[in-house]
Amino acid sequence: MNCTGPGSTIMVLSWIITLYTLWQMVEMHEMVPGKRFDRYHELASVEKGALPNVDYSYKASTTLGNLFNFLAALGGVAFAFAGHNVVLEIQATIPSTPEKSSKGPMWKGVVVAYIIVAICYFPVAFIGYWAFGSAIDDNILLSLDKPTWLIATANMFVVIHVIGVCIASVDMMESFLVKKMRFTTCLRLRLISRSLYVAFTMVVGICFPFFGGLLSFFGGFAFAPTTCYLPCIIWLILSKPKRFSLTWIINWVWIVLGVLLMILSPIGGLRSIIISAKDYEFS
Repeated sequence: MNCTGPGSTIMVLSWIITLYTLWQMVEMHEMVPGKRFDRYHELASVEKGALPNVDYSYKASTTLGNLFNFLAALGGVAFAFAGHNVVLEIQATIPSTPEKSSKGPMWKGVVVAYIIVAICYFPVAFIGYWAFGSAIDDNILLSLDKPTWLIATANMFVVIHVIGVCIASVDMMESFLVKKMRFTTCLRLRLISRSLYVAFTMVVGICFPFFGGLLSFFGGFAFAPTTCYLPCIIWLILSKPKRFSLTWIINWVWIVLGVLLMILSPIGGLRSIIISAKDYEFS
């Protein structure tokens, strides 16, 4: 994504929109007195410097190609700011009483987390584009040659981040196995289910290494609903703000933008995958 103009605007807007919907999630966690919701369905019932001769032009040579790349970039940004589906589960672990609700400490944690997100994401996006221009890889670590310690540290934190994501995903999978499939919770179930999950994701990752395209596709198709507009829809249903009030308008704007993101960004991501697959050989 070109980080001048539209790109910068989308980065900042995505940060603001997802912070707003996170605030909604924190508020709605205990909206019904005496009950806490921890699922959506329950709630709804570089030290390198700029390279010489850096090219900041668009990657595609045609207007249509630039449009598809822009749509794919929207999905990538949506993926970057995803994760709302675990917010309710995290808040459910915080002690809460009528006198001292969990909303206060949870919101403080969200604010601190999003400040850290801004510190981590914005410099990488803007400085990375300044340093490499349109030649930057989908995975910025592939564009770096030095310093070695920075690349190694970044990869180590990527591993830690992926482990954290897997833990959240495996928790939902185990919940399904126990509650829906009637499996008994035990060490053997956890060992087998987690090992199969890791093996499956590893094989898929090796077979389909279309990093940017996959992020764009799943960012729009899978994460845009839970990140952008589902919290707004549930908020409107439960809070019932006055029609055409500022809150009502803001939520409907986010809903429309979220639906458009869910429809359009997978198109750009799928096109990117198809183009990458033409030159890919599995060996």
